[in-house]
Amino acid sequence: MDDVKNLDAEAVFAALSPAEAVAALREALAGDFDPSDDIPRTISDISAGNMIFMPSEIGNWVGVKLVGVSVGNSERGLPRIMAQYLMYDSTTLELRTIIDGAALTTLRTPAVSLAAIEPALARFTRPVNVVIFGAGPQGTGHADTIADVLDVELDDVTFVVRSPDQVTDDVHDRGRVIEAQTAEVDAALRAADIIVTATTAGEPLFSADLVNPGAVVMACGSHDPHSRELPAELFTSATVVVEDLSTVLREGGDVVLAIADGTLDADALVTMKQFSNGEVRADADQTVIFKGSGMSWEDLAVATKLADKS
Repeated sequence: MDDVKNLDAEAVFAALSPAEAVAALREALAGDFDPSDDIPRTISDISAGNMIFMPSEIGNWVGVKLVGVSVGNSERGLPRIMAQYLMYDSTTLELRTIIDGAALTTLRTPAVSLAAIEPALARFTRPVNVVIFGAGPQGTGHADTIADVLDVELDDVTFVVRSPDQVTDDVHDRGRVIEAQTAEVDAALRAADIIVTATTAGEPLFSADLVNPGAVVMACGSHDPHSRELPAELFTSATVVVEDLSTVLREGGDVVLAIADGTLDADALVTMKQFSNGEVRADADQTVIFKGSGMSWEDLAVATKLADKS
């Protein structure tokens, strides 16, 4: 085991910038790999929450992420998600690298959102306003990744949270913080160019009529087919980008419920491979929605770059 690399959280964030993580994902999408060929992950319920097993194979690597989600950890002052990532040589299956799985997840999840919709960002030619629901690692991670990828400046970044008094200083350093379900939130949404939802909400966080045509919306808060962060009406005239058709129809509550409500046609869904590679485009005045729930290949695509640079 002496030749096995160990990358802790500090090493992960030092090795790869958010923009480089986005580039790693788009590189994988531009190649022969198709997310529809990915190995399905397994989610098992346990007393504390659930365990997730996420294996994948791309090129010379096999990787697997072991994730524990404890629903009560926030009350204990601990991260909700604990994880480890193991990388193996795809021919010999020798263990080569162990990566802090929570750090990898924090890096790759916003990178997935941006990789999926990056071509749509060209519509923004002036400083943009960003509204992010949630101020945890994924909320701040999306803020950092958006800032690193955009060609224009951020005019305003607003974090919408239920308990503003519990928000840490690093969130305030990135933008302003306002309380959910207030008139101030409605005003921020009306001015928003980019909206991110990174929460554990089970019901829509806002009304569809608050979103401007041409806005880019990224929803990544859940992998539960019965939960939604976005209102069904938002999907009516939007270009809807998803990681993979079978995955989103199994796990993407925002999409599953919009289809059930009759505001979205499943045949109109666009995969992130199609959108990232320019096979499908959206008009600049058309809202673009990305719904992600996480797939195993995404971790491996980013982990491969981490292993190469470490």
